[in-house]
Amino acid sequence: MIQELPLSSYTVLDLTIARAGPTAVRLLADWGANVIRIEPTPTTSQSLTGPSTDPDSQNLHRNKRGLAINLKSEEGAALFKALVARSDVVVENFRADVKRRLGIEYEQLRVINKRIILASISGFGQTGPYSDRPGVDQIVQGTSGLMSITGQPGQGPVRAGIAISDTSAGMFLGQGILLALLDRERTGEGQWVHTSLLEAMLCKIDFQGARYTMAGDVPAQQGNFHPTQVPMGTYEARDGLVNIAASSPKMWRNFCEALEAQALFEHPDYQDYIGKLEHREQLNADVNSVTQTFTVDELVERLNRVGCPCGPIYDVGSAYEDPQAQHLKMTKPAPHAKLGDINLIRSPINLSRLPHPERFHHAGPATGEHTEEILAEFGYSQDDIDALKTAGAIA
Repeated sequence: MIQELPLSSYTVLDLTIARAGPTAVRLLADWGANVIRIEPTPTTSQSLTGPSTDPDSQNLHRNKRGLAINLKSEEGAALFKALVARSDVVVENFRADVKRRLGIEYEQLRVINKRIILASISGFGQTGPYSDRPGVDQIVQGTSGLMSITGQPGQGPVRAGIAISDTSAGMFLGQGILLALLDRERTGEGQWVHTSLLEAMLCKIDFQGARYTMAGDVPAQQGNFHPTQVPMGTYEARDGLVNIAASSPKMWRNFCEALEAQALFEHPDYQDYIGKLEHREQLNADVNSVTQTFTVDELVERLNRVGCPCGPIYDVGSAYEDPQAQHLKMTKPAPHAKLGDINLIRSPINLSRLPHPERFHHAGPATGEHTEEILAEFGYSQDDIDALKTAGAIA
């Protein structure tokens, strides 16, 4: 039996492809929503996200069930409307003309169910001069300015190593859906929730963006060093690299004491924030000359003990095998019909009254894997289901 979770009373129809939309829906699925992943029937389209068994697809679509509908057919469109009438949220990332043609604009859905929440995600927004442009993560990393502040000074723009605009937009859309559900409790009506990769990244740039909007300052690349806090960045140890933050007066004092660097602490150029900022290149070089005499483990132990943040720089494998990550149990198994138990990454949200289930209840579904099961739950008889199959409306 599936554990009762905060969103267990909600049904979500997931029409999304790629990464941003599925990231939003994953939040709902992980916290109990009955998520029905609607994909085209195999004869009408091919998946754009790769095989359903690959790690990417599994991690995006765990805890969802799969239903295949040909929305372009009369019978498939009618079936979708019947599902909307008994659902709470529809999530999509189609172009405006596709939404209109398939009958999933908000005003069209609202006629069917005034409580429905339509959640939409796009590259550049639902309106405006770029609204019809296709938008993927790397394009938006460039358009948002993120690539201009990523990487080493002078090396040119660099892509962030993760799909940060996709996942950020997905997280924001998930939050928006939760806000709309809360508002519906008050008003009894649904609404259209939407965001875009560009909006998400212009927000995520955060204080660098505010430096421009308030003061006209255009931030530049700072490499592995913080743009305003000094010293904070990546330094050499005797056997590798570490990240260290010693920018506050207390952390700076503790850093120097822990590493027996009294001369550095007393240096006349490093006596206040302005001095450190003005002499940041020399200060970072001086800090590096101190850290080079210690091993990574020595720096991590000495500095954290006195409240000066310091950490190793792992590859992805080492990060998941670290004792703290293991303690947090950031992975848990999902049962897959072909692959057996597969380990996937859990939601990072922790609720004291609702501990994480030990397992995901579903692995990512194959296209149409649960079609008959889902339609039976919505009251369709086996004869109804067979007729829909014969008409090519489902698979």
